[in-house]
Amino acid sequence: MDKIQVNRVLPDFISGTGNSVSEIWSKELAFHRGKNYLIRASSGKGKSSLLSYIFGERTDYTGDILLDQAKLNTLTPAQWIKVRRTKISCVFQGLRLFPDLTAIENVIVKNQLTDHKTPVEISDLFVRIGLEEKMKEKVARLSFGQQQRVAIIRALCQPFDFILMDEPFSHLDEENIAVVAGIVKEELARKDAGLLLSTLGEEYPFEYQQTFEL
Repeated sequence: MDKIQVNRVLPDFISGTGNSVSEIWSKELAFHRGKNYLIRASSGKGKSSLLSYIFGERTDYTGDILLDQAKLNTLTPAQWIKVRRTKISCVFQGLRLFPDLTAIENVIVKNQLTDHKTPVEISDLFVRIGLEEKMKEKVARLSFGQQQRVAIIRALCQPFDFILMDEPFSHLDEENIAVVAGIVKEELARKDAGLLLSTLGEEYPFEYQQTFEL
């Protein structure tokens, strides 16, 4: 998949409010594979909504979103499974980890769908993010910042053409952000993938081809 098109999309919660002025809503634009995009706005402007629309979780909007030439509302359940398994990965703001599973079990559950990473590669990722001693700890016992790192590693353990990251570093310090962002950049380069990253204002250490204000 080479392109995500967002054509005159407007969330239902904005429609009719007079608050639709933005660089994304009601516009025609495209996100291209291999490029990095920053989506920046204060809370409540729709950053998470946009990523949820692209991931096919929500449909409370007017307009069209296309993956290459396929409109989202035409995709079958089987096609969505393929998209989410091999084309688009996502780091959710709420993380959506399994609290009763260990950190490494959360990653393995995702990795087993495609066998994208070897066990050695997964262990190495935990070492690099500084959580090697927490691999067998249940996620419920980890801090939110530690959980964020686990969720990011999990999202990298699948093939993807685009990765959606919704405020992924909000609970990380500068040192951990640098380490984790470096790993993400390696994966983006390896896959020639695109990045859509939402923040409240922070830019984080990526080179963005375009920045959008919501």
